[in-house]
This record gives sequence, C-alpha cells and structure tokens, in this order.
Amino acid sequence: MEPINKHQGLVYPLNRGNIDTDQIIPKQFLKRIERQGFGQFLFYNWRFHDDGTPKQEFSLNDKKYQNASILVAGENFGCGSSREHAPWALQDFGFKVIIAPSFADIFYNNCTKNGILPVQLTEQQTKQLMTRAETEPYTITVDLENQLVSDAGDFRASFQVPAYQKEMLLNGWDEIAVTLTHADKITEFEATRS
Repeated sequence: MEPINKHQGLVYPLNRGNIDTDQIIPKQFLKRIERQGFGQFLFYNWRFHDDGTPKQEFSLNDKKYQNASILVAGENFGCGSSREHAPWALQDFGFKVIIAPSFADIFYNNCTKNGILPVQLTEQQTKQLMTRAETEPYTITVDLENQLVSDAGDFRASFQVPAYQKEMLLNGWDEIAVTLTHADKITEFEATRS
C-alpha cells in the first residue's frame, strides 16, 4: 500500500446517506480474485444504463469531477454487507480519502486495511464541503499526521483516527506488513521449534 501522510485532491460530493456496499460495488461484479479492476464498476447502477452507456444525470459522470480523489458523502457510508470489494472499487477508481459524518464499522476498518483514509467530520462540516464542491472545482488537503482537513480559504476541521490505523496508513502497511516488522522474532522462534 502507498503511505498516506498529506493528501491534496479534488473533491467529489455525493450528497446521499446510507450508501451501502452493494451500491458501491454491485454483487454481480464480485467474481474477480484480484484487487484491481473494480473501479470501472463503482456505483455501477447509478452511473450506467442497463445497456452500459453512462447516465449523464449522475454527477460522477460529469467531467468536472474527473480525477477527483476525495469523496464526500452522507451519513452511514459503507453500510450493508462487509464486502472488502467496496474499498477496492473506490481505491481502484482513484479515491484516496472518504469524508462522511459516520461510517459502518466494518467498512471503516476495511478502508484502513486497504490504504484508504476514512475521515469522520460533523454533518455541518461535511455539508459545507459538499456545497463548495457542487458549485465549483474544489480542492482540499487532508493531513493525516496532524489530523486536519483544510482548504485554501477558511475551512479547517480536525478529525480523530485510532492510533493503530493511523500508523498503518502513515507507513503504507497492511496487516501482513505489520507482521513482517517482527520478521527477526518470527525467524528466531521458528529456529527454536522442534
């Protein structure tokens, strides 16, 4: 995984609450065994007609949000089933940070384990970001080290992140990488086993 310390990116506002994992990546696309390739199916039922043509009315299809890397959404983002494919699809599409007033617990943990930073802000702060991103191209900076979201103007908001997840994201570690930080002790233990 790539380390996340400070990320500056274009904001995509998705002004909906209770977005579940089946809306993020519909079940019919879960047949792959690798983590890549899911981005093309992100929000598929909202982005595309049955014949596969893009729905012009869905905002993510708007060119002004092309290359957005920060998703701002409503409350309870990532609810529903615990599919790890949801953060894989978001990441493969290009999102590195997701900001919402609340997240489903399993989804939150799946994000941190896969290199996406989930940031919980208040509903008011989230709406402020959405409103600005809906009116014009809007870039913000998310500073994980200092746990701060800011823009070039007057917006400043701090956020909390558990210490373990923060360390993993700052270092670009998944759980295997964390285990491998103890490789010398593992080797020593294996050498002494009978």
